[in-house]
Amino acid sequence: MIFVHTKQGNTMITKMNHVSIFVLNQDSALDFYVNKLGFKVHTDAAMGPGARWLTVTPPEQPDLEITLMAISEGMMFKKEAAEQMLELVKKGTFGFGVFQCNDLLATYEELKAKGVVFTKPPKKEFYGFEALFKDDSGNWFSLGEKSK
Repeated sequence: MIFVHTKQGNTMITKMNHVSIFVLNQDSALDFYVNKLGFKVHTDAAMGPGARWLTVTPPEQPDLEITLMAISEGMMFKKEAAEQMLELVKKGTFGFGVFQCNDLLATYEELKAKGVVFTKPPKKEFYGFEALFKDDSGNWFSLGEKSK
């Protein structure tokens, strides 16, 4: 038997529109991402008893929803797995991401003034200009300046 592939429209993945960041407390994470990082709330909805679907978007990337996912026993995690995830996030060993800004020095100063904890100040590296910070759950992020 011979199979012949015929193109019938665009079947390739075209983009990612949701990504999850596991957080220790959704209310605290919401405050951090909105009031410190300047993100916008996209969705904040109850999903049954004790569950909440909470997404934020970077101001210039509204089609990427970042889900601030609570770590708790239930639909996603059994008790032991939830406990392990909580410890990994608290230690800063689980989640990370890379954010981009137009002016790293100005953004660094603004975020520091809002209480964002940086673990590395802005520094020129072989791959670009970056600083490192942690969110209020312990997830760490690189903040890089957009190439000019």
